[in-house]
Amino acid sequence: MDADVVRAVNDLTTRWARTLTADKPGENTVVAGLGLWPLLAMLATGADEPGRTELAAAAGVDPATGATDAIRLVETIEQSADLQAALGVWISEELKLAETFDSVLPAPLVGLLTGNVAVDKAKLDAWAAEHTDDLIRELPLDLDSDVMLVLASALLLRTTWTQPFTEQVRRIAYGPWSGSWHWLERVDSDLDAVRRHGELTVVTVRGAADVDVLLGIGDDALPALLDAASHPDDGVPGSQLIDEANPGPGLSIGETTSARPDLKVSLPSFSIEVEHDLLAYRELFGLTAVTSDPGEHGHFSALSPTPLRLGQARQKVLARFFATGFEAAAVTAMAMTRAAMITRKQRRLEVTLDRPFAFVAVLRDSRLPIVAGWVERPTEPGA
Repeated sequence: MDADVVRAVNDLTTRWARTLTADKPGENTVVAGLGLWPLLAMLATGADEPGRTELAAAAGVDPATGATDAIRLVETIEQSADLQAALGVWISEELKLAETFDSVLPAPLVGLLTGNVAVDKAKLDAWAAEHTDDLIRELPLDLDSDVMLVLASALLLRTTWTQPFTEQVRRIAYGPWSGSWHWLERVDSDLDAVRRHGELTVVTVRGAADVDVLLGIGDDALPALLDAASHPDDGVPGSQLIDEANPGPGLSIGETTSARPDLKVSLPSFSIEVEHDLLAYRELFGLTAVTSDPGEHGHFSALSPTPLRLGQARQKVLARFFATGFEAAAVTAMAMTRAAMITRKQRRLEVTLDRPFAFVAVLRDSRLPIVAGWVERPTEPGA
């Protein structure tokens, strides 16, 4: 997989995670930067300035190759055993396409919007359900007759643990998590499944095929975990931490009856489902220009001569961590509508005859006067 694309997706996800954790502290959340990135990359290729530069910067791509990079990424993902991805594009039957449309959004991706909201919603919802194995059953958009183009991505991740967890009910007597919870535990012989990265402790839970799930606890945990995920060999491994008095956040030293030191991992199972309005963070995602009213030319002349603007951008995403594995799904969707036409105002000369005035009738060519007169006062009263 292209290292530059991986870095760009990670950077986007990190900025999003950092913004969300600062904006909504104390809330469960989950984001799929991988679901959003291909859409931003394709939009960068199809957008006019200044949106083109904004989108390219947000996605970390060369706008000339963004669409190609996005499609190649999805094709590469499809080679994974545990991860699936799909892209979809739907255009209104009323939308005239630019000659360059296929170079941005290839024909195999494209379907039609009929303008019948019920029919189109059923079609798009079915696409979301198909590509997430029914984990997400609706495309997160409000469809109406003004929608001219829909762009969407879908992700589905399912993996089973190489070693499952045991399930139990655990009661926590005090603290922010006081109460009874469904809890997962397992003992692992691989001490190096945990590493300390600065003030962050990272646990790697291996999936049976080609996906691992990393868990992080410590300062600025989510952005720091994304950074640690990019540098898996950094940090202090558990085989060294076991000899420290203070091994790291969330870590303590206990005892085992095993023949050799081992690692006990303990956490609550979790299931999180969130819908994000991406336009609430339009500057973060490079969507400021393309969501504005652009006037007569629109923001996407490479897609259509019809003036278009981005009207909606949302992501629905879920993640579940349970005893035998992990599953996640995300559907990210964007809708374009006709841009509002901006009429350029010109100066106007106004004449108001609100006092006595004269009149004359003439032959046009010869200017021969036929009748002439004077109006001293109006003669027809109002009804």
